[in-house]
Amino acid sequence: LRRRAARMRNAPTRAENAAWQVLRRSRLDGAKFRRQTVLGPYIADFACFDPPLIVEIDGGQHASMTGRDQERTRWFHANGYRVLRFWNNEVLGNPEGVRQTILDAIAELRRNKSS
Repeated sequence: LRRRAARMRNAPTRAENAAWQVLRRSRLDGAKFRRQTVLGPYIADFACFDPPLIVEIDGGQHASMTGRDQERTRWFHANGYRVLRFWNNEVLGNPEGVRQTILDAIAELRRNKSS
């Protein structure tokens, strides 16, 4: 899985590249994301460990993979992560909206952690 994740990091889709521009260098309230991160039996598109948040960027092929995606999401939830999924066209067409949704999730996770 690590080799596959490295290959995926070196050949991102256009939408993954656009998402990375939003997520990299702690631009989201100090949250640090990693690309194509191996977590258990899966590779998360983008993972933050504090707060525990996964961001998945889905292309059209995911429309027919809903069962598999649900299984991945259940595994991430069972291991303490919140999962946000965005379609490629959302990331490319509304990066500011995607950024705000991620910021809102980070703020919510941090509020829940401190309560």
